[in-house]
Amino acid sequence: MAEEKPTIAQTDKSLVRPSSQPLSLTEFILSSDEYDKNGYDKVTGAERGRLESVNLNRNVTARIQNPLAGIPRATLLKNVEDFAHEAGLAEHIPLIQKGALVAQDPPAFEQIAELDEVERDALRNEVLHKWRQPWSLYFTVILCSIGAAVQGWDQTGSNGANLSWPVEFGVPDSGDDATDYNTWIVGVVNAGPYIGSAAIGCWASDPLNFYLGRRGTIFISAIFCLLPVIGSGLTQNWEQLFVTRLLLGIGMGAKASTVPIYAAENCPAAIRGGLVMSWQMWTAFGIFLGFCANLAVYDVGRIAWRLQLGSAFIPAIPLLVGVYFCPESPRWYIKKGQYTRAFQSLCRLRNTPLQAARDLYYISAQINEEAAIIGKSNYVTRFIELFTIPRVRRATLASFVVMLAQQMCGINIIAFYSSTVFVQAGFGPLQALLASFGFGLVNFVFAWPAVWTIDTYGRRTLLLFTFPNMAWTLLAAGLCFIIPEDNRAHLGLIAFFIFLFAAFYSPGEGPVPFTYSAEVFPLSHREVGMSWAVATCLFWAAVLSITFPRLLRAFHPVGAFCFYAGLNVTALVLIFLFVPETKQRTLEELDYVFAVPTRTHMSYQVFKALPWWCKRYVLRRKGAQLEPLYRFEGATAADQGIAVKKGSISQ
Repeated sequence: MAEEKPTIAQTDKSLVRPSSQPLSLTEFILSSDEYDKNGYDKVTGAERGRLESVNLNRNVTARIQNPLAGIPRATLLKNVEDFAHEAGLAEHIPLIQKGALVAQDPPAFEQIAELDEVERDALRNEVLHKWRQPWSLYFTVILCSIGAAVQGWDQTGSNGANLSWPVEFGVPDSGDDATDYNTWIVGVVNAGPYIGSAAIGCWASDPLNFYLGRRGTIFISAIFCLLPVIGSGLTQNWEQLFVTRLLLGIGMGAKASTVPIYAAENCPAAIRGGLVMSWQMWTAFGIFLGFCANLAVYDVGRIAWRLQLGSAFIPAIPLLVGVYFCPESPRWYIKKGQYTRAFQSLCRLRNTPLQAARDLYYISAQINEEAAIIGKSNYVTRFIELFTIPRVRRATLASFVVMLAQQMCGINIIAFYSSTVFVQAGFGPLQALLASFGFGLVNFVFAWPAVWTIDTYGRRTLLLFTFPNMAWTLLAAGLCFIIPEDNRAHLGLIAFFIFLFAAFYSPGEGPVPFTYSAEVFPLSHREVGMSWAVATCLFWAAVLSITFPRLLRAFHPVGAFCFYAGLNVTALVLIFLFVPETKQRTLEELDYVFAVPTRTHMSYQVFKALPWWCKRYVLRRKGAQLEPLYRFEGATAADQGIAVKKGSISQ
């Protein structure tokens, strides 16, 4: 007797995970294949072919897939119902079902009958008025990014203090009493925060985030950014100063590894870059305030350097107090299985409950998709998987390149040692501080355009535009040292090209590295991935801080500046080959971007994008066409913007 085939009603339950998670795309494909074997046309051949072609480890066709695409409506609604019951959100089932329908096909929200006009209007405003967001979202991002001002302020505090503390502690690095030993000591002390960050602070962020969440980690880091800074102003020898700066580095590393992630996880995709880059905005603001403090205490006598170092505690206070008024990251709550709290957090971070319900279910679906590939892991295995899982390895490489490029570009030879450089150019101590103040002002002012351009032109485009310009301006600044010092153009041109260099840096390599690194890793590896990225950045910042005084002594300013101009060109090549674009993609959709093999990405850039650019902008052929690298199959979040904009134009 032939075996009786099960009915759809009998087999629907197999589509729902018992772990209170939405059905993953992989599981749905497997379930759909089983239905076909039993004779049921649960998923069409076209749908199955589209879904099966997307491999999150090797996306050779460069397709970006919505994890909910292709799931039949009845199945999706049933999955949502089961998910809501198991997540403790049964009272919100109708709302989450509407959110899931919107997430499944974002451009088609106008045709979803269950939505009322208020909800449709809110979805339209995500595109037409994308900056119209809840105050809680802006408060969270701005307050936490104030913590970046500690880092910027400390850089410039030590910048001004370098003119006096070495003499106070008997290790002068300039003048007749200078020695190579003293030069190395000054470099090591200045590198203290970056050594502490790269060795301890960054790597401590993963376990801190695991047990304490994003807010708890930021609170702990704020303590380390407060007390050691005050202590640095009370030290009695260079060894004590070095220890306080190491302790400061622990807080800086944990904070720098967490705040951009926290901001990225809370922000909608359409404005994520503009808000997350506020980290760099406040770093630039801290640099500017540090230069202001240097000037303010210039004439107070021998304790000036103590005030210059100690004043950096000021921005840590609002961070320490204000972080617990912010909502926790909903993605962290989801990762911990705390769906009720995640929904409450999303309701504070989105304009309407519908948008909160949509993001809750969509994030859960993608996290389940990641878990199907990556599985469970501990701290050690997660670190190893940064280099072994193809999708994660590509994110690791891309974040390494953008972070390394921030040190290769030469910005920190100015941020750390601008006063020293300007003195060697012939400025007096006060004039050197004034010139450094001008550098800080330019760095801060020109960071503002990136708030709009980073999500309009994209991260990669900003880097490819600014690096060539940073190379020639740094080269020009170095060559201007050749002009005789008695020529009035000598000082003016050096300052001009350094300021111009800062103007190109601020909207490009300034905001992109931390924004980019915070978004490229899957949630399962986001903390350890960001730790890796920030440790890379701050380790090479330490190397730069240690070596630049000696490099300046050996190469003189001309050679030192020309050396870093060459590194800018090298960084440009690395970015061109290894850094994919991430603008206006949800954190979950980036899984598909980084599933594209590195060789495929490199081949496209070298053999298609570069020839097109030469034809279009060198040969001025306006008809030149560039075949896109990524093909978007199924509706994704960015498609909603296209649909709404078309609709507004037609009206």
